[in-house]
Amino acid sequence: MKRRFKINCNAVLFLLRSRTAGETRPWRKPMASVTAASAGASFTPEQEKILSKVLWRIVPFLLLCYIVAYLDRVNVGIASLTMNGDLGLSPSAFGWSAGLFFFGYFLAEVPSNLVLQAIGARKWIARILITWGLISAATAFVVGPVSFGVMRFLLGLGEAGFTPGVFLYFTYWFPARVRGRATAAFLLGIPIANIVGAPISSSLLALDGLGGLHGWQWLLILEGLPATLLGFVCFCTLTDKPEQAKWLSEEERRWLVEVLASERAAVAAEHSSRLRDAFINWRVLVCAAVNFCAIIGSVGLGLWMPQIIKGLGFGVVAVGFVAAIPYVCGAIAMMLWARLSDKGGERSRFVASALLLGAVSLVACSYATSSALTSVVALCGAVIGIMCYQSTFWPIPSSFLTGSAAAGGLAMIVSIGNLGGFVGPYLIGVIKQSTDSFSWALISVAAFLTLAAILIRVVGVSLQRQAGPADGRTGPVATLSKGI
Repeated sequence: MKRRFKINCNAVLFLLRSRTAGETRPWRKPMASVTAASAGASFTPEQEKILSKVLWRIVPFLLLCYIVAYLDRVNVGIASLTMNGDLGLSPSAFGWSAGLFFFGYFLAEVPSNLVLQAIGARKWIARILITWGLISAATAFVVGPVSFGVMRFLLGLGEAGFTPGVFLYFTYWFPARVRGRATAAFLLGIPIANIVGAPISSSLLALDGLGGLHGWQWLLILEGLPATLLGFVCFCTLTDKPEQAKWLSEEERRWLVEVLASERAAVAAEHSSRLRDAFINWRVLVCAAVNFCAIIGSVGLGLWMPQIIKGLGFGVVAVGFVAAIPYVCGAIAMMLWARLSDKGGERSRFVASALLLGAVSLVACSYATSSALTSVVALCGAVIGIMCYQSTFWPIPSSFLTGSAAAGGLAMIVSIGNLGGFVGPYLIGVIKQSTDSFSWALISVAAFLTLAAILIRVVGVSLQRQAGPADGRTGPVATLSKGI
């Protein structure tokens, strides 16, 4: 047991290790119930059509919801260009208050996912959308640092469960081999929200004075209410499980249900599906630490990027358009990276490489403050790395979690990780206020991304050693022993 928990002092070498192409290992335990598709073989063209049909039916709507969710989460970054002065927010106070969103998110994440599993995605995701839309719009009427912090905390409570709920929902619909593709398509909401949202948000600031409201107040109102409308659409259109999908033929439903059931049986045969076991599984805890470190970079950079760009000499409206450029690059890269990960083998190498790209780019940005062009290019590299991490990380924990363990484990990884969304903005704000520069703040964030890269390789190598799948993939046939 001690050997299983031991982390070699040379763990950084994991980042450089890769399995020789074509190397195979025998399965540790035969799994006759696992279909060829779920065991790593390609799906037939007819089966791919079914999966494509499911993807196009489910993912676009959830992508739209995530665009709105992420926009409501980070639009305070643009609002801060004028809001901070109106509310008397210092850099550290803004970072602290904005980050309180993730503390509320942390508290409600696991209970929210368990409720979703109990009553179904349609009802619960609809509730989440309606709640966070109303709270986001109400944030426009805060009057100072305290009320702003309270509303950010409430927004976190309201939105909690949406992202891990969708990840859990995907396990009901997509075999593990294509789940990375669906996850990447869903997570396109992050770059799209920044691509579309940054220019729109900065333009809405020009409404300052209309109706006696500040521009940032109009921004929060007009970008908050769409979530409430989407909540009612969700309640009327989302399908909980394949068995209920009237838009699939009987034959299509039967095939999809059988494939997913065989995958769940394969994982359940080697893993405990009990909720409490997810909370003591060391791989779940390490994945949570990875997500924590990565989100320090993701949210910290996302919330402060408008002010970083403004510091390069751009005007308020121009900031929104320049801030969109890194996310255009990130959107393209994350889809390509997810496809490579689905086809290319063991996922943790892809995750670690993306995190290291983000870290190196942030360090480069910290040294390029005198050149606007070089700084923007470095920011593009940082966002590409973070986006590629997002699209390839989540299939890893879902490969060894099932049942209630999946509901609780995925939620715990998201909730602990999202505490990084509290730490990141506050850390950057404190360092910026202390040094009057973003340089050391960016270097600090890069250190967290590097740590995340090392930790995910620890998980990836342990999965390879214990399971030894034929194609080196951490997937449903890369099974582990029960418990920890």
